[in-house]
Amino acid sequence: MQKKDLGLAILIIVVGLVVYLRNPLFLSPINLANTANLIGLFGLFAIGQGFVIMTGGIDLSVGSMIALLGVLFVELLGKYAVPWPLAMLIVVAAGTLMGLAHGLLITKLKMQPFVVTLCGLLIYRGVARGYTGEATAGFPFGTSFPEVEWITIGRSFGVPHSFIAMLVVGGICWVILHRSVFGRHLYAVGKNEDAARYSGIRTDAVVIAAYIICAVLTSVAAIYFAMFTRSVQPSSHGNFYELYAIAAAVLGGFSLRGGEGSIIGVMLGALLLQELQNLVNLLGIPSSLNFAVMGAVILAGVLADQQFTRYRERQRAKAMELRGLDARSATGG
Repeated sequence: MQKKDLGLAILIIVVGLVVYLRNPLFLSPINLANTANLIGLFGLFAIGQGFVIMTGGIDLSVGSMIALLGVLFVELLGKYAVPWPLAMLIVVAAGTLMGLAHGLLITKLKMQPFVVTLCGLLIYRGVARGYTGEATAGFPFGTSFPEVEWITIGRSFGVPHSFIAMLVVGGICWVILHRSVFGRHLYAVGKNEDAARYSGIRTDAVVIAAYIICAVLTSVAAIYFAMFTRSVQPSSHGNFYELYAIAAAVLGGFSLRGGEGSIIGVMLGALLLQELQNLVNLLGIPSSLNFAVMGAVILAGVLADQQFTRYRERQRAKAMELRGLDARSATGG
């Protein structure tokens, strides 16, 4: 575990202790299970956002993708009676195509990630609202899908399956990011894309893969959210979820400049955000302040990242200066 991850884990424990002392219901089994479910739901696509931020990019379309793909999944299951494995495959395939489109526009047409994904945010939300005619997409009354419900909103030994899914996805992504050649290439591209290109790394392919990974995990999260809410209101479903993902990644140590971050960190970031949301609910703080809390958290995370980076650069400069002095002393200079 990195120092940033350890510090974040300590902060989570401290905040949890403060909330518990103010309201012991914080550690009740029901509250813990509900919070774990939300951590899993938001953690899934926050991990994907981390891959994009690692390249120095950003994906602002996450919330709108969840809305559009959620509508698609509900319609496939409820209206068209498509078998659930095929419906899931179609949704994930659609998400993959969205991620591929983002990556190609950014790498081949040299468009800014902010612009590409902002357009995606508007387009996907508009398509979802236009398709449903602003109506809520939901399952027909009385219908149930036992297998899908068990996979998405079920629990094993009291642990929500969404949380288990996040842990499994997080474990796989940890190996990809921290123990694979692709992960090393991703770090290199985020640190200095030109240097990575000159060293023989196919930087365009790495960036495209990062956006595809983000979109695939977002499409999986869209399925979980659709089953969790049982209906999708296109105008509000998934609103501002991209901010949750960015905040979780930044809190988890991902630098918005690219080239830094850890999977454990982003999962801890998702945990802290939901803990703060739980704090707002249990302490009776008006829910209207949720976004104020979110903004303050993002700001604090970015400021902490900048201060940590400056401190590390100063330490590196001092170390290089000391090595230079030692070398001159050894040569009698």
